[in-house]
Amino acid sequence: MRILVMEDDRALCDAIAYWLRAHKYEVDECHDAAEGDFYRKEGSYDCILLDRMLPGMDGISLLKKMRAEKDRTPVIIITALGTLSDKLTGLDGGADDYLVKPFEMEELEARIRSVTRRHFGTDPVSALSYGDLTYDPEELKLSGPGGCMVLSKKEGLVMETFLLSAGKTLSREAIQNRVWGLYSDVEQTNLDNYIHFLRKRLKGLQSTTKIANVWGVGYRMEETE
Repeated sequence: MRILVMEDDRALCDAIAYWLRAHKYEVDECHDAAEGDFYRKEGSYDCILLDRMLPGMDGISLLKKMRAEKDRTPVIIITALGTLSDKLTGLDGGADDYLVKPFEMEELEARIRSVTRRHFGTDPVSALSYGDLTYDPEELKLSGPGGCMVLSKKEGLVMETFLLSAGKTLSREAIQNRVWGLYSDVEQTNLDNYIHFLRKRLKGLQSTTKIANVWGVGYRMEETE
């Protein structure tokens, strides 16, 4: 699971990152809003830990910008501002959870598990669109210029993963964690097989959208000319 920590207190940021890495998470760190905005646009994260008091732009404004841009990445606000009004402002601004400093690392990890479980678990996801594709997760139906077809459950989860992060590069590990779970021992060839299946599906639908290889990293869904 990949986490982005946006925290201007470098000592705290390092402590959070160290603890999460020790518990098998991939972590990127940044210390101001501009850097954080760049990271979240370029990367693919399962969860963002967002400080409210970032230099350059406050965390709530950055969060509202994310949601306006249809970025659905789960966000946990971490802050010293702990009044009821502060919490309501954060949650109404688009946060999935709100954690007041100081906190125990075990509680932070439990909250990460909770928001990612809700986001990637059983909560219904509305129809997703990108380029000339539309995917209905409820019916596992993928539609394109050449018609529509029903995907298998695993094909659907892989397709949903790409559509939720369309245009962004996804690491192989991020896709595998999303589809098979963090602690699964699935072989890497399984993912390759499903990518192959989906590419055939896209060709059959006469779609101009493709799943491109990103050498040494993973894959990216993108539109062709």
